Amino acid sequence: MKILNSCHQAIDNCIAQQYFAIAHLYSDEKPMAMHIHDSYEIYYSISGGKQFLIDNRFYDIQPGDVFFINQYESHHLDQIDTQVHERIVLSIYPDYLKSLSTPETDLDLCFSKREDGYCHRISLTEEEQKRFHYYVHKISDISGYGADILEQAAFMEFMTFLNSCFLRGSGNLAVQTPSRHRQQVDEILSYIDRNISESFGLEDLSAHFYLSSSYLCRIFKSATGTTINKYIVAKRITLAKSLLTEGCSVTEACERCGFNDYSNFLKSFKKATGVSPKKYSQFSA
Repeated sequence: MKILNSCHQAIDNCIAQQYFAIAHLYSDEKPMAMHIHDSYEIYYSISGGKQFLIDNRFYDIQPGDVFFINQYESHHLDQIDTQVHERIVLSIYPDYLKSLSTPETDLDLCFSKREDGYCHRISLTEEEQKRFHYYVHKISDISGYGADILEQAAFMEFMTFLNSCFLRGSGNLAVQTPSRHRQQVDEILSYIDRNISESFGLEDLSAHFYLSSSYLCRIFKSATGTTINKYIVAKRITLAKSLLTEGCSVTEACERCGFNDYSNFLKSFKKATGVSPKKYSQFSA
């Protein structure tokens, strides 16, 4: 696998191929504004010295810090123009990672397990930092016959290592979401995905599942790391991006992705992507 030098390209490749991509970055690429994208992100800081804002929580970045960012968690790196900030970023297609998991080993754990007070960051020891670099180099050096199989095997080994570090560093081993709650949240996620083109909100979900709004919000945030409203908006924006790419008009995309207010659609889309729906459709044409 080629190690990329652009975070934007890594995200695009990851989503287009429904796979994973790795970028090794310095200070030559300006960071995106506060954003939400459709892939998981593992952010590993080599040099430290900057600040990360993830879902309204600030983190001072230290060398060896690893951040696990879910696909619907907003995040933003402080400006990096004035000093070198070396980092490695993995963009991972969520369904691909889930497909590699087994009942005994959940490789999605570092993204899907969220508790009150959860910290996105873990700090790797010197030995763990060496192993992180080892796996990146191992994946990048694979070529020839069987490269696809060997690359996937190396990636699975890499994710097993990172999840072990996650459990060690965050204390999440003893506080995983109860299976009953996980099942409820899975049902809620499935309902949202099936009905995303319709107009509904928290109160509608509460009535449909016969759960109080406060309870529903609590278990959803615990299991996914984000709020129901943020998840719904992100899913609607993802659908809108797909519709615009297929040639739908902005008005049609707004209606078909479940937004019941055109101005709210424009505002939400620009906040998530950094451009208006009209400009996005022109770029994607």
